[in-house]
Amino acid sequence: MESSGGPYLNTAAVASPVGIARLLQVAFGCTTFSLVAHQGGFSAAYGTFCMFVWCFCFAVTIFIITCEFTRLHSCLSISWGNFTAAFAMLATLMSITAAVIYPLYFAQFGCYSISCKVRDFRIAASVFAGLMFIAYAVEVFLTRAKPGQVTNYMATVSGLLKIVQAFVACIIFGALVNDSQYINYVATQWCVAVYGFCFVVTVVVVAFNVTGRTAMLRCPFERFVVIYTFMAILMYVSAAVIWPVFCFDSKYGSPWRPYPCSQGKCPWDSQLVIAIFTYVNLVLYIVDLAYSQRIRFVSHP
Repeated sequence: MESSGGPYLNTAAVASPVGIARLLQVAFGCTTFSLVAHQGGFSAAYGTFCMFVWCFCFAVTIFIITCEFTRLHSCLSISWGNFTAAFAMLATLMSITAAVIYPLYFAQFGCYSISCKVRDFRIAASVFAGLMFIAYAVEVFLTRAKPGQVTNYMATVSGLLKIVQAFVACIIFGALVNDSQYINYVATQWCVAVYGFCFVVTVVVVAFNVTGRTAMLRCPFERFVVIYTFMAILMYVSAAVIWPVFCFDSKYGSPWRPYPCSQGKCPWDSQLVIAIFTYVNLVLYIVDLAYSQRIRFVSHP
């Protein structure tokens, strides 16, 4: 019996520019973690994070290609366009982080502490990790919303920025738990509350879009996003003022890195990282608010 709904397999999922980019992501990702697992090696939290990134991105990309090639994504109760756009941006951020961390901590040009064979594998893995990042960045470039186009929210600049904001917040959280001494003052605890609140709401916004549940809100989703983004800017402005004062003013903290602190285990280093990424996220939210005035939403493709 012939199907009246067209072919079951979607060849465009692998033949289109986006499909080719995803195939390259799979190839580069598989090559990277295979090189590391075979001879390159990894250790400690940094190496484990890199392996997680490569395996996670590889697995989800395989899932996306399979669903689009077999058209199974139409059976899922999610907004597929929002899901793929959000994952592509997240994978881009995660892959560039791993592409920087792995060669920084594991690759070297000499054969002093490791064999030349292990060195070569690590250098090769670093190269393919960089190619993997480029492949994901290309997908984001190809699927991003064009000016004036009515499209999925997560494909817009505002939607992509939500992923970046959440990712930057995770960096802040990582520095907070690394002996940042935020518990010393109520003011710095307020800053932590700001980071946590904005992160949670940003993740909720992304989740509502990916699951296609934006219509459940009592107010229009685009109005909710604009109001929340404005509130996030005000809250981050307060954190951007309070955190440096209570960490780097001589009355409360130290304007310079204390001499006895060991490299990588000094609370001052964590405080500096948090301050820098607080300003990064503040800028991201300001740009987000500017772009949110120009986008159009679709609740479910």
